[in-house]
Amino acid sequence: MAVSFVLLLLFVFNGADGAHIVGGRDAASHSRPYMASLQIQGQHICGGALVREDFVVTAAHCRVRGTYTVVVGADSLTSNEPTKQEFRAARLIPHPQYDPVQFRNDIMLIQLNNRAQLTEAVQPISLKPGRVRADSRCLTAGWGTIDDNNTLPLRLQEVNVTTLSAQECRRRWGQVPITRRMVCGVGGRAFQGFCSGDSGGPLVCDGAAAGVVSFSGLRCGDPQTPDVYTRISSFREWITTVINNS
Repeated sequence: MAVSFVLLLLFVFNGADGAHIVGGRDAASHSRPYMASLQIQGQHICGGALVREDFVVTAAHCRVRGTYTVVVGADSLTSNEPTKQEFRAARLIPHPQYDPVQFRNDIMLIQLNNRAQLTEAVQPISLKPGRVRADSRCLTAGWGTIDDNNTLPLRLQEVNVTTLSAQECRRRWGQVPITRRMVCGVGGRAFQGFCSGDSGGPLVCDGAAAGVVSFSGLRCGDPQTPDVYTRISSFREWITTVINNS
């Protein structure tokens, strides 16, 4: 494995302690009712998506020590919104073949200690059944810093994403192994997209969850190292089996 790849993944892993959307915009109020904030001691560390009243899908590398609180129904994480619902993570279920070195199978399910009450502000998102085609127009969202000065947004941020073919993504990344279980995307302009700490948030295509934020390059939103997501359709059977057997 190339040394540069090892250093890149160390950078990505060490940066997984806060969401980070760059070049995005405020999401309309409660327009992303599936969004979940994964928190430890009140600090947001990763994003996720509600896929059933009692299950959230996120990235496996978001698994860290501590007791998780999962917040849904929020626009702002700092205000006391009446739409917010909070839960304890009863179980963390990373994919059994997750590879923390090469970020393969970087997906995890979190079972909540209770079922969320479905409201206008809290709704599960469906899983995209098929593969995402290249040049699809999609979207990702998160609550983290919006620039390299650690400026926090007042509310949920979102950014448009255009997917790339696997061949083009591999060409740009060079020696980094991009597998068929990954999907790549870029923003509409340079330095627009997610950073490593946006981990676990969903890639949404055609209104369904198509990916999970996994890793990016050393510079946020750099089109030369496209954002990489775990491809949901590759894990749909595993997700369904875990949820149905719980």
